[in-house]
Amino acid sequence: MSPLLLAVAAGFGTGLSLIVAIGAQNAFVLRQGIRREAVPLVVGICAASDAVLIALGVAGIGSVVRAQPAALTVVGVLGGGFLICYGVLAARRLFRPAALTVSGTTAGSSRRAALTCLTMTWLNPHVYLDTVLLLGSIAATHGALRWEFALGAVLASVCWFTALGFGARLLTGFFARPSSWRVLDGLVAATMVTVGVTLLIP
Repeated sequence: MSPLLLAVAAGFGTGLSLIVAIGAQNAFVLRQGIRREAVPLVVGICAASDAVLIALGVAGIGSVVRAQPAALTVVGVLGGGFLICYGVLAARRLFRPAALTVSGTTAGSSRRAALTCLTMTWLNPHVYLDTVLLLGSIAATHGALRWEFALGAVLASVCWFTALGFGARLLTGFFARPSSWRVLDGLVAATMVTVGVTLLIP
């Protein structure tokens, strides 16, 4: 395998290992995919955001972020508060679950989905630590092939979010039962609150 393809493969594997772990963003994409609400929009926002952050890390912006820890603290407080509120809303749905009804996405729900997705992505300091700092640092070790490494990481992000968002509809039958939504909303609530609390506690 050529050095170029090796760099792309290394970026793909590294990026996938960081993205696949369950977190607030993945839980949200999964829920949107099951409900079939604004899936292309949500997948596009997640993948595009990752691409921008990876590019910034490879371009050396990571050193700027590292020099401004106060900025990450502010982002963490805002993001933590938002995730806890979202988790509480998911917990409330535990007591009034409804069977899945697949319907067309309205403009209002698309806007809400986009704003929620953007908030979960850009107000999560872990995104900057993993994507900008960590991936940027690893990419630097590939020297002249660092952008090929970045390409691999971006491809991993696109593949993962596409599979998660559009593949979730395969679970539609399972989530036609209200009890199944209790399980999902319980997972979402626990994930959001846990991540939110970790962001608020240094």
